[in-house]
Amino acid sequence: MIKSWIQRPEIKKYAAYAAIFALSQVAFYYAFKWMVNALDPSREKRQETKAKSNRVLGKLRAKHLKITEYEQIIATEVIYADEIHVNFKQIGGLDHIIQDLRESVIYPLCYPDLFTSTSGLLGVPPGVLFYGPPGCGKTMMAKALAKESNATFINLHLSTLTDKYYGESNKLVAAVFSLARKLQPAIVFIDEVDSFLRERQSSDHEATGMMKAEFMSLWDGLATGEDLRIVILGATNRPNDIDAAILRRMPKRFAIRLPTEAQRRSILELLLKEVKLSNTFEMEELVQHTEGCSGSDLKELCRNAAMIPIREIVRKEQLKESEDASQDLTHLDMKSIDKDQRPLTIADFMRLTK
Repeated sequence: MIKSWIQRPEIKKYAAYAAIFALSQVAFYYAFKWMVNALDPSREKRQETKAKSNRVLGKLRAKHLKITEYEQIIATEVIYADEIHVNFKQIGGLDHIIQDLRESVIYPLCYPDLFTSTSGLLGVPPGVLFYGPPGCGKTMMAKALAKESNATFINLHLSTLTDKYYGESNKLVAAVFSLARKLQPAIVFIDEVDSFLRERQSSDHEATGMMKAEFMSLWDGLATGEDLRIVILGATNRPNDIDAAILRRMPKRFAIRLPTEAQRRSILELLLKEVKLSNTFEMEELVQHTEGCSGSDLKELCRNAAMIPIREIVRKEQLKESEDASQDLTHLDMKSIDKDQRPLTIADFMRLTK
């Protein structure tokens, strides 16, 4: 009876209509979805972000990890350890800070079993702050810390966390911590941390206040997990502008100030280690003459001084009346330049510091 009912012409017609309607709805759904994706202005950016995050995870040998769309955005800020070309040996004059960093940060990150304690007093500090005048090596120290610890280095920028849509910034902040958990041991570095986590005021924008509150709430959550190996690392030259609640979460603070005489000597010896110096070169005279200079100033001074012998050769050998500067030095044997250039003298530095 049922079979005969199904075989009735009008039933077959209605079933065909229903099938056509269902197929049309499926086609409409996929056509609408394709149209929306095609018109989405951020489509190319999302694809680029996904491709870059996949490359990063591939380098970290973590392609098997399942990460969200927001974590993909944060993953683009990850710097692979092999891409960092700074280590502690390249930093002069800060041996006391380096030793403290080894004991309080690197060893807990690399040897968690050694720092496991039922009292919960041992382990990785939740936050580390480098502060001091500009050009003294705070960012360089942060990169060296990531290199030496072989930790995942998330170089977080404020622009990465800001979004035009309400609530999206909070999700990106949450993605910072969730991705760091998946890629631990991890260091989340925030340069010029005072620009992001400055002292909260009633005049702050609502979205900014929510983002700060979300960051601090998730940051507190790191302390509840004894097995977590995540450090929030900040650098600033304006520590007084940082919110007191943020400073509380950064128990390890290192003042990186202008180098002392002994530190300047160490930095200059490191910078000039592979530079040809004259037999009469007086390092002590240069050390005394550079009082008040930062590490960045000393590097720039050495770079400019090293250019003087090269500049002398160039001015002597460059073609006159040339209309194409790219062809001025093609006749020179570049391999013999190192042999031909004179050694640096103390007078080269004195000319630059007058």
